[in-house]
Amino acid sequence: MELYVHVAEARDLPSPPPSKAAAGAYAKVKVGVLKSRTRTVTGTPHPVWNEEFVFRVEDEDEDEDEDAAGAVVLKLMVYREGGSSGIGGGAELMGRVRIQVERGEAAKSPAWFSLQPRRRGTKVEKCNCGKILLTVSCRRDCNHYAISSSPCSSSSDRVNHGQPQKPHIVLMDAQVSTESETMTNMDHTDIQGHNAEKHGNKNGESLPAISQSYDRLEFSDTLYTSESPKDANCLDGTFEDAMEIMETRDESGIPENLQGGILLEQRYRIEPKDLNSLLYKLNSQFRRDLAQHQGAMDYEESPWRWTCKDNPCLSRFVTYTKAATKLVKAVKAVEEQVYLKADGQAFAILNRVNTPDVPYGNCFQILLLYKITPGPELSSGEKSSCLTVSWDINFHQNTIMKTIIEGTARQGLKETYASFAEILLQYIKPLNPSEILLDKEQLLAPLYSDHQSGCKLFMQHFCNLTVCSTILVVLYVVCHILLSEPSKVQGLEFDGLDLPDSFLELIAGGILFLQLQHVLSMISHFVRARLWRGNDHGVRAHGDGWILTIALMEGRRLPSPAPRYPDPYVVFSCNGKSRTSSVQLQTADPQWNEILEFDAMEEPPSVLDIKVFSFDGPFDQEIPLGHAEINFLKHSPNDLANMWIPLEGKLADSSQSKLHIRIFVDNKRGDETIHEYIHKMEKEVGEKMISPSSHKNLTFQKLFGLPPEEFLIHEFSCCLKRKLPLQGKIFLSARIFGFYANLFGYKTKFFFLWEDIECIQEVPKTPSLTTVGSPALVIVLRNGRGLDARHGAKSLDDEGRLKFQFQSFASFNRASRTIMALWRTKSKVAEQHAKLEEDYYDKSENSVSNLRN
Repeated sequence: MELYVHVAEARDLPSPPPSKAAAGAYAKVKVGVLKSRTRTVTGTPHPVWNEEFVFRVEDEDEDEDEDAAGAVVLKLMVYREGGSSGIGGGAELMGRVRIQVERGEAAKSPAWFSLQPRRRGTKVEKCNCGKILLTVSCRRDCNHYAISSSPCSSSSDRVNHGQPQKPHIVLMDAQVSTESETMTNMDHTDIQGHNAEKHGNKNGESLPAISQSYDRLEFSDTLYTSESPKDANCLDGTFEDAMEIMETRDESGIPENLQGGILLEQRYRIEPKDLNSLLYKLNSQFRRDLAQHQGAMDYEESPWRWTCKDNPCLSRFVTYTKAATKLVKAVKAVEEQVYLKADGQAFAILNRVNTPDVPYGNCFQILLLYKITPGPELSSGEKSSCLTVSWDINFHQNTIMKTIIEGTARQGLKETYASFAEILLQYIKPLNPSEILLDKEQLLAPLYSDHQSGCKLFMQHFCNLTVCSTILVVLYVVCHILLSEPSKVQGLEFDGLDLPDSFLELIAGGILFLQLQHVLSMISHFVRARLWRGNDHGVRAHGDGWILTIALMEGRRLPSPAPRYPDPYVVFSCNGKSRTSSVQLQTADPQWNEILEFDAMEEPPSVLDIKVFSFDGPFDQEIPLGHAEINFLKHSPNDLANMWIPLEGKLADSSQSKLHIRIFVDNKRGDETIHEYIHKMEKEVGEKMISPSSHKNLTFQKLFGLPPEEFLIHEFSCCLKRKLPLQGKIFLSARIFGFYANLFGYKTKFFFLWEDIECIQEVPKTPSLTTVGSPALVIVLRNGRGLDARHGAKSLDDEGRLKFQFQSFASFNRASRTIMALWRTKSKVAEQHAKLEEDYYDKSENSVSNLRN
């Protein structure tokens, strides 16, 4: 037998004190030893919950909450969060009600119940605690139904002057509904969405759509209990049919990612609806393999059920026993999965995970939001999808262990979804960056055609009042000369010399001279700007390897070192090579729309330096307009494809300047480029180097959160010397030096770029207890570099440089040679870049001097 309790709303709850004005209210329901609670509603003394709870009550057993006549006792308590009372996990009890429900009693209409105050000793506080609207029914058969007053409708539609209206009875089987206590069958086509009129209310009004906020769709916190597949609200039909029903009714948008962060974001070569079926179809083989891989036991899935009564909305419960870890024993987990959106192209599923058996498990709940959206169309015409998984944690009660719980949950979820992504790769293939070239070409195609010509720029620069007035005055003077007759010689004049005959002529001549001088200066400035800058736009990259493409779109609020507007241009530098944009004259909001490509590189680019100058003083270090730096390892390809970069510098900070750019990194030769780079390192090291497997390379990328083009070269076991030595591994790639250690579940990891290293020193053998006489490597970073890795540094010297010491290598000579070879390769690139800037500066100074002379 099951007891159905629908908690609709409460009215006239006691007002909170001013210090707790923002406190929320929630209700707890208890039947015997079974408990549950509603969500918290804040900011109102009239909270509306609209949540339904189902309690399974045994027919034979009788406990302390059942009387001799076989009645079931229902207790409901309303709490305010943040109270000083010890009841309700630190919440304040505002009122409670006790209801006796006879077994097999016919369903009753919704009714208002007065909340009784809490008892303190032998005295009962006399105060108005408010009232609550409840619907309760108890049935023995499988055709369970509950009485509610249209849970998705507003409270004003349900209650008229404090009296409940005629109830809207909903049979929990999705195929039956009625407007009275007499139950009639409903045509099955109504479920398929072919007859939408049958989903209206009694007056013919259409029922409200599903809320776009997932908070409105958190139906209850009731834990799943074993239910028979014959439950009346089980899905009738296939999973694909249910998705079609959702598609015909879905009007909601894609929800935002949860605040805890993103656990997984990857594109796959599969249509969104197929990926949705793979993840959430009943008895999915992927879910079974995932549970087996993660060591979960007793994995069970309940059938999908219609849980939102007036609009199609699917949910189900999944139960399993999580494998034991070093810190937590094996515990049972209950996961409620609810569809928030399913329109055939985009899907959003909210998973709510309860683990009451873990320490403080009753205090929190894990929220996971799966979003499946369409990805870019591939060059082959196939469709792709993007899977994004974000998380958050919802605390029901305040606890001093909140920070520890959040940290442990974050670390556990990262490990869980690392294995999730690994198992998913066995079913579908991820989308490689090289397969998104069509998307790149579509973004860049308008820039090739919309680039402004020299004539158009000339017209824009010289179409102003000064130039136009000068031209008119010159034409007027020329016409005057042609039409005038030679005047007689007078005053101090002689033949061939015609001096001004009045002061007005003298002033007019001076104004004309100044105007002509200004226009000639503008023409000279324009010609020098066009000849000296702007030859890099549209020049295609040469060679095979890593191609870096930059689309410079526009700038905003660029500063000016002079009273007039600046003449900005941008210099991009990467791996010892530079590209320069054109000069945009006299504007603080330039529009470039230019494409700059770097010639092929042997290794993936690490850092892009951006410097913005004004043409009047392009290499004067005292008046740069601003600068920025982009670390490719800290941004995903999606982020790089559309970025607004804030500029740094004295002038740029005051103006809040920024640039809009698009960046694409492509590997034209694929794995051949990687093999060639490793072969080059073999010559530097003097030993054979084996390329890591794709699985190990993928694990390395996920460990440090690196983009897919990063590839592992070698790894070595060693000890990081700090106040306490820490045994772990160093990971070497073409762009980073990384360290990872896991000591009894406490993980330490960091990485820094090879360009950040200033010097590497070898410390000879020193007999000590910690090093056991082994040599060590001391790595010193440049001032202000690698600050993200400062927690792993041994010390910080007087110059502000971080120092890292590694020792206890299994093969110190091999590790030392490999590290030095990789660093020297990057050091040569840095030296080439410095020399290139110096030559560029000298060339610019000489050319500007020649042009001015």
